[in-house]
Amino acid sequence: MPSIPKHIANEKIFLDQYSPTDYDQPSLTVDIVLLTVIHNMLHTLLVRRNEHPAKDAWSLPGGFVQMTESLDQAANRIISEKAGLSDIFVEQLYTFGAIDRDPRGRIVSVAHYAPVDSEKLIAAIPADDATRCLAQVHTPWEDESGASVTTHDETGTRLSLAFDHEAILGVAIGRLRGKLNYSPIGFQLLPDTFTLRQLQQIHETILGHTVNKDAFRRRMLATGLVSSTGNREDQVGHRPAELYRFTSPSAV
Repeated sequence: MPSIPKHIANEKIFLDQYSPTDYDQPSLTVDIVLLTVIHNMLHTLLVRRNEHPAKDAWSLPGGFVQMTESLDQAANRIISEKAGLSDIFVEQLYTFGAIDRDPRGRIVSVAHYAPVDSEKLIAAIPADDATRCLAQVHTPWEDESGASVTTHDETGTRLSLAFDHEAILGVAIGRLRGKLNYSPIGFQLLPDTFTLRQLQQIHETILGHTVNKDAFRRRMLATGLVSSTGNREDQVGHRPAELYRFTSPSAV
């Protein structure tokens, strides 16, 4: 039987003797920014914390990463547990690791964001659920980074978010704006079929300014990302508009 190379034997000895407790280790969490558009205004899902720290404060959905799951698995688990959603587009956003970001100790968060069709998100949250809310997101649109973001309830009252979650939300909005014109990510905010006017409204809401209707439609049709369904709207009080669908779901 051939002998085990010395470097492999030494590696095994090292690993057998290695103890993770010999070194200080940060805890790892995942926080999720679920964004949607309701009545031409950005909204995000917030959950009310039921334990300390920041008990009763509003926060983004989040939780600790378990030892047996990947970051993607943790993100999808949290989306399922706290938003009641599955099989939606979700992408890693940024890692937040300020030493004092959490009073419990050294906790690093890998934030994710997920743009979601409003009907899907609203349907997942019972109307009488006091532990979750779809908060309005207000951002001075001259601030392209989204760093000045604030959240408000349906009465217009500002909500103060726990930890550094306002900063996380701001980065998510900045990412969404940045990707909107070179990626089909805006289609994630629409139902399976939609009008070009609805698509334009999504872009205007995210960008914070109007766009030229004719130029926008020409550009969208030229991308090849939308195709006509051959159907039109029904039960509307105006001339029914043509319905389209996104043709490349995997291209986000």
